[in-house]
Amino acid sequence: MKLKLFLFVLLAATSANVAFAQRSTWSKKKAARWYRHHDWQRGSNFIPGNAINQLEMWQAASFDTAVINRDLGYAASIGLNSMRVFLHHAAWEQDPEGFKQRMNTYLTIAHSHGISTLFVLFDDCWNNNYHYGTQPAPKVGVHNSGWLQDPGFRHEPTDTLERYVKDVLTTFRKDKRILLWDLYNEPGNSDYGDKSFPLLKAVFTWAHEVKTKQPVSAGVWSEQLTALNVFQLNNSDVITYHNYADEKEHKKAIDTLRKYGRPLICTEYMARTRGSRFANIMPLLKSEHVAAYNWGLVSGKTNTIYAWDNPMPDGKEPPVWFHDIFRADGTPFSAEEITLIKSLTGKE
Repeated sequence: MKLKLFLFVLLAATSANVAFAQRSTWSKKKAARWYRHHDWQRGSNFIPGNAINQLEMWQAASFDTAVINRDLGYAASIGLNSMRVFLHHAAWEQDPEGFKQRMNTYLTIAHSHGISTLFVLFDDCWNNNYHYGTQPAPKVGVHNSGWLQDPGFRHEPTDTLERYVKDVLTTFRKDKRILLWDLYNEPGNSDYGDKSFPLLKAVFTWAHEVKTKQPVSAGVWSEQLTALNVFQLNNSDVITYHNYADEKEHKKAIDTLRKYGRPLICTEYMARTRGSRFANIMPLLKSEHVAAYNWGLVSGKTNTIYAWDNPMPDGKEPPVWFHDIFRADGTPFSAEEITLIKSLTGKE
């Protein structure tokens, strides 16, 4: 997801007055205890290679267990043990029970590979409108041409969105296969800014009312969105963040966020042509004991081998992939990267 590279400034979040929660934010001790209970979580932002967006992944007609199993098998083969997976309320709205059954099926497949799951509920990135049914074909050479915001231009809290969040969270609130609920991806992106505040506040309220056993969070990603950042840092059980900078800037961000005294989870990194690579970032995250989720696993319909701002109309494969690790047949973009990842995950 596109973001501005930045060094997080230390916000006055620890003293901000944010009062509403039905289930209070976890104490720092509880968050630390939860984090110690898990091995180092490392993985990718996941969508199967044959899906262009969240609806194509989750709608009944295009939910493909064979491809999900294949792609997660590639991940497990190099020692990845967790995936960040985006949901979409429109797939739930069409068929709530079927949607939850498909979530359970996904979790069963992931668990069979030793992979935990971090689910994302809402998202402010890319296309602001959606439609049910068959999804569009990828635009040649264009990064994430079919990815969907959720709820997109339908941007205010609604009864439907509340029912969606509470139904999904209530169904899976004790499921140990789920590591964490990422309530809102990059709130304020797509020039929404503080317009995202009502939905951000609402989704935390709804999650706290459900009282999930898993932690909840929403990742900080832009220093420009001060008010949103303060709210996110105050109300997240563990701190999640995005950083696509090189190792020096990334380390500064880690040092800044450490001051909040909570476990850190980097839910997006790795954009090779921007200086964020496995070779310089993954070892840093392991040494800092920061959970690590790169963007992209298998090259497919999302076209994330192409850079955010550098479309290739001829569709030729770029010499350096922007995101992703594997081709659909399981061969890697870089054998050297696979060797490094295996060495860090103990799969040598």
